[in-house]
Order: sequence, then structure tokens, then C-alpha cells
Amino acid sequence: MTDLQQEIDQEITWLSSIGLDDKQGTTRLLYDNHWVAAQQGLKEKFEQEGLETSFDVVGNLSGKLVGSKYPNEVVLTGSHVDTVVNGGALDGQFGIIASFIAIKHLKEKYGQPLRSLEVIAMAEEEGSRFPFAFWGSKNIFGLVDPEEVKDSVDSEGIVFAQAMEDAGFDFPEKKQPVRDDIHAFVEIHIEQGNVLENTGKQVAVVDSIVGQKRYDITLKGQANHAGTTPMGYRKDTVYAMSKMISEGIDDAKKEGDPLVLTFGHVAVKPNTVNVVPGEAFFTMDCRHTDGGALDKFTSNLVKRFKEIAKECDVEIEIDNWMDEEPVPMSKEIVSLLQEACAEANLNYTTMHSGAGHDSQIFAQHVPTAMLFVPSINGVSHNPDESTKLEDLTEGVKALIASLYKLAYQE
Repeated sequence: MTDLQQEIDQEITWLSSIGLDDKQGTTRLLYDNHWVAAQQGLKEKFEQEGLETSFDVVGNLSGKLVGSKYPNEVVLTGSHVDTVVNGGALDGQFGIIASFIAIKHLKEKYGQPLRSLEVIAMAEEEGSRFPFAFWGSKNIFGLVDPEEVKDSVDSEGIVFAQAMEDAGFDFPEKKQPVRDDIHAFVEIHIEQGNVLENTGKQVAVVDSIVGQKRYDITLKGQANHAGTTPMGYRKDTVYAMSKMISEGIDDAKKEGDPLVLTFGHVAVKPNTVNVVPGEAFFTMDCRHTDGGALDKFTSNLVKRFKEIAKECDVEIEIDNWMDEEPVPMSKEIVSLLQEACAEANLNYTTMHSGAGHDSQIFAQHVPTAMLFVPSINGVSHNPDESTKLEDLTEGVKALIASLYKLAYQE
């Protein structure tokens, strides 16, 4: 094991142990005790390496190596410190550890950069405790009206504002000012899919993040006796739902990559063996890198669902509650990351992200790009989430090379 590998392994083991639960996963939710311990522990590590540390109003932690020539042009790197419930050891936190190690190594080898280098451990991205995601990154750009979340509660009935106060932060009474000193943002993350593993690549430069549309769909028919209701007289919501799901998946397969379609949650009433189901609820998640293609596909599918509902004599209600446009990364930063990987002789490719990340918030305001490392079997958001140590190391090497170009070169 090389010194760099050992350092990566030790730091990830340390951070993922904060919030280790009885199912051998990590549960570290916004403003809980484990979150506080992680942020304070990271603050100590940053300070030990001579970085200037600070918390912003909502708890985003920064560790800065001030630049010599352009101190107000910040090359920012990092990720989110929160996890899902019973999550893995890498999602979010690898990005923080990799960024910290990269800045540490750059400082040791090259000294003070021209532009300021800053690692950030963002307060929240997952939406796992309260019904709000990207709390950390959205506040960096003044995108949150505090009234949206002030009175929201977690599963234990704890109010957002109280949880924040308990963690040592005053709840903001107004939108935060937009941070205007960021020259570029680079986020490194596990892929959370199996493209890199299947193609034998160790690193990816991410050039876009998919758009997402999510729907809640409710079908209402008539619950009736399973033995005495002839097939021709039924208003069977499961039959209608099954046709919709089947046709949707078939259409998605015909459309092909990069479109993906998922029906992830189903609930049926009365959900018993001897009653024709009178109500069915299901969700639909559709993603694509092209906003126009996403709109066209989902519009056609919604139209077909309404036709099927009519054919099956059931009512349909469709709630399109998420509609996020695809977010392209900065062509300039993508090109720079590609050059850095090529010059470092890394085994890399270029791809899009099928999952959402803080970078999709940053990319709408500052030059942004991402790096991916493989996920074993594509697994994420559970304790089996893992990446080979040699792949994590190649990712850190890619980040070091990229940050050098951004912060140490004119």
C-alpha cells in the first residue's frame, strides 16, 4: 500500500465511523450530533494543516489555503458531509476527504498557490432528515427563502430551526448573500452506477448532469368482490397500472441511452387477495441529458397513460412534482480536467451523471465540473457501497492534477 493509499484509507475510515450505526452503515443527518462531530473533527484536521477555517451561517465548513496573487479568486473543491439513513462510507464524504488530501499534497509540494484553494464540507445535500435537499449549496448562492424550511419537522417531530440552534447555528431570517469569489468548483464523487466498472475505467470527467422529472400517479377505480365481479365489469386499477408501467418501460428501452425510466414505489388499496383493487398509486422517475428529449418522452407517456385510464374505465391524477432541467458542466473546466487526466496518464473517460449532485447547483452560477471514480457493482446509499482503494487513489491523483492547473497556473 502506498503512502497516498494509506492516507485515503485512514481518513475515509475515520470520517465514516462518525455516525456508524448498528447495521454497519453510516447515518449522519443534518445538524444531528454525528453531523456536529464530523464537522468539528474536519475543522480540527483542516487547521492542523494550516488552512484558515470558517463556518458560514448554515454550517458549511471551509478550509482555505490563501492564494499569493489572486487571493479573491477561489478554486473550491469538496462535497456534502451528510448521509442517507444507513448509508455507505463514500457518498459525499469521499469528496471532502479527497479534496482535503489533494490540497494538503499540493501545499507540501508546491507551496502557496496563485489562487486560493478551498475545501468545503457542505452541510447537506441528501434531504434525509428534513424535506429539503441541497440546503448547503443553495444557501451559497442565496437560493433559499428560510421560511420554506423554518417550521418543517423531521421524523421525530423536531423543528428545523430548533435542530439548527441545537447544532450551534442561528436560524437565518433572510436569504443569504450570493458568494461571488468562486473562480471554479470541482467535485469528486463515486459514480453510484456501474458504467466505469463495466468499461474498465478508473476515473471519469463528468460533462453534464441529467434533468429529472418525477411524478406521483393515482388511479381510482372500484373495489369489488374478486369472485363475483366478472372481468368485463371491473374497474381494476392494478390492471391499468400494469399496462402503463409495461408500456412505459418498453418505450424507454426503444428510446435508448441516456434516457432512463423508473417506477420505484407502488401502493394498492385495499391490497388484499380477494378484492379487485379500487385504488393504485405509483411513482415515475424519468431522466435524460437533453431537456427537449425529456419533455417530449414524458409528455407522450403522460398522454398514453390518460388513454389507458380511459380504456380501463378508471380515473387518473398525475402530479409532476419535480421538474429539473439538465445541467451542463463548464466546457472550459471539463477540458481542463481532461487535460489533467491525460497528462497524468490516468485511465479515464468522459461521461454524464445520472444522479443529482451539489455540482448541479454550482454549475448554474460558477464554472463547474466533476470527477467520478467507480462504484463496485454500482452500489450506493447502503453499507455495501465500496470502491477499490486503487481507484479512489487514481481519483485523488486526478483531482490533484486538476487543482494544480486551476490554482497554480496562470
